[in-house]
Amino acid sequence: MKNKLFAYKMTAPTIFVLLVMTVYPVIFTLVYSFTDYNYLKRDKKFIGLSNYTALFGNMYFQKSVINTIVFTLLAVALEVVFGLLIALFVNSLGHGKKIVRTFILLPYLLPAVTVALIFRMMLSPNYGIITQVFTKLGLPVYNWFYDVKTAFGTILVIDVWQNVPFVFLLIYAFLQTVPDEQYQAAGIDGAGVMQKFFHITLPNIGGGVAMCACLRTIDSFRLFEKVNILTGGGPANSTSTITQYMYTYGIKTFKFGFVSACAIVMTILVLLLSGFYIRKAMR
Repeated sequence: MKNKLFAYKMTAPTIFVLLVMTVYPVIFTLVYSFTDYNYLKRDKKFIGLSNYTALFGNMYFQKSVINTIVFTLLAVALEVVFGLLIALFVNSLGHGKKIVRTFILLPYLLPAVTVALIFRMMLSPNYGIITQVFTKLGLPVYNWFYDVKTAFGTILVIDVWQNVPFVFLLIYAFLQTVPDEQYQAAGIDGAGVMQKFFHITLPNIGGGVAMCACLRTIDSFRLFEKVNILTGGGPANSTSTITQYMYTYGIKTFKFGFVSACAIVMTILVLLLSGFYIRKAMR
């Protein structure tokens, strides 16, 4: 009993900080989502579900939700696949693993704003190095961030390039926990590379892959910096995300009640999308 009481006393400060930093903001946001609070007016009144009704009736918000969900699904799928393949490749190397790991992780160490600015220069239709290479090769050149056909895909590629190293690192760590004895026994039984992967590797790291997918789903859903810097949600809202919509129609106009409703909707969508991965990781 004394040990339990001691454990509670030691963890109480941490639990209190977590409650203050997480639970209180969620409750605060939920309460404000039912008001017409505007930072400039300072006064607020209860308006019920009016903010939510306005949200779901707004075609720009609907487009933002669709873009966010599609982007998240594609980004997570590509990042997990490429991260898994790279992790398997690095794990199979005999020498130079540390050097290879270091170079692979470099894109993830860069801030999202820096990555966005780098690619904006590289993909500039006037002086970008990629544009010049395409021109010399006789390939078609696009205004990558302001063409409806390319803007969404370009941001997706940039995001995948930056975040694949994160998935690689986690999956590579899980690969180190797979017992070598299982591979040796499978080799004695005549199992091939693919059989070892599907019957040994994948079952052992399945929880890790699910955790990576869950973390990347939550992070991809919050995509903002790249969109805000590179396209601002355009052209024609083809790259607009929920966070960009919140910034444009809520934060910039100081309609904090409206943007609170938007934040609650985004939170629910994230929980729904990540629920499957959480159940898989907890098995």
